[in-house]
Amino acid sequence: MDNGSLDGLFEELLETESLFKNKEVLRPAYTPENLPHRSNQINNIATVLVSALRGHTPSNVLIYGKTGTGKTAVARYVGIELERKSDHLNVQCNVLYINCEVIDTQYRLLANLAKQFGEDVPMTGWPTDQVFFRFKEAVDSSKQVIIIILDEIDKLIKKGDDVLYNLSRMNTDLKNARVSMIGISNDLKFTEFLDPRVKSSLGEEEIIFPPYDAEQISDILRQRAAIAYKENSMDDMVIPLCSAFAAQEHGDARRALDLMRVAGEIAEREKKNIIEEEHVRQAQEKIEVDRIVEVIRTLPTQSKLALYSVMLLRNNGHRNVTTGEVYNVYRQLCRNVDTDILTQRRVTDLISELDMLGILNAIVVSKGRYGRTKEIVLSVPVESTKKVLLEDYRLNMLADFKPVLTAQMHL
Repeated sequence: MDNGSLDGLFEELLETESLFKNKEVLRPAYTPENLPHRSNQINNIATVLVSALRGHTPSNVLIYGKTGTGKTAVARYVGIELERKSDHLNVQCNVLYINCEVIDTQYRLLANLAKQFGEDVPMTGWPTDQVFFRFKEAVDSSKQVIIIILDEIDKLIKKGDDVLYNLSRMNTDLKNARVSMIGISNDLKFTEFLDPRVKSSLGEEEIIFPPYDAEQISDILRQRAAIAYKENSMDDMVIPLCSAFAAQEHGDARRALDLMRVAGEIAEREKKNIIEEEHVRQAQEKIEVDRIVEVIRTLPTQSKLALYSVMLLRNNGHRNVTTGEVYNVYRQLCRNVDTDILTQRRVTDLISELDMLGILNAIVVSKGRYGRTKEIVLSVPVESTKKVLLEDYRLNMLADFKPVLTAQMHL
């Protein structure tokens, strides 16, 4: 394709009127100026952090709640307001935000914190104690209060809680500055794995974020849609439908915002000037398939073989498949790709894990005097699942595999 035709391609796409005014407000990184249905949580966090404006050390806070309940948005919102008020009062107060899913080791965390104070620390290579010392020096160089927001803090402690212990004890070594932490987690149980000293220090205050209901999600979507989309670009049923889908997913506002954005993108691609119900349904399917596909792509080979066994049985006309049948086909697959054959008990465990991930639905059924077994039904679209499984070079050679089915399988 020459440059002229490429230029023409984009010219044609740009001529299509966009439905969006500002798509960024529908993304998770956006912090709105107003957070509906979270005034209690905002006030609770502000009540703890107000000490910083008096030059005192605020208590450490742990924030819990499922995905999409507004934890990050509220913590960042309160942080922005705190910095704004501290400027007005001429009190030095800094709020640092760290996403522990990205910065997931103690070295990286300390190096990142030190860099935010202008310290030149390499991302690897120094002893951790040296990085911590440089961070401590930089913080204590002036009278100030530092609030460190550690989002997805549970991802950090999977690699040890030494850094949290050091940060929680840091104030005893500081002469001028004060440091407090806000930990954010989707996992209510993550503190069970912490050193008791870290646990008591970190959880001085705990704030729970309940899920949103469908009506509250609708309010959030209306607020964002007014900023994100051009006027009259949305059918009246789009917001209620996005809310209903997200309310089924434990009141996940992030999921609802994703749905509304993807629905807009689908409508735009179809050159429609209004987003309709059908676009939301397509968006729901696309998001779900994308999520499942990503999960399947990262599964260990043995889990992929167990899943592929279920699919092959289903392709042979089995609607409800039992673990014994799966194990029979799984052994055949393992022999074909020359890999270890796990015990039936272990394969049953793998099936339970696939069930927990939402890829399969395994129901225990009684066979009377023959004992109990699991009947397995696929919960994912067959074509896209098969496609992603066959991306794995070991499974690719099984693309045309036909299992040998025993007589009892047809009963």
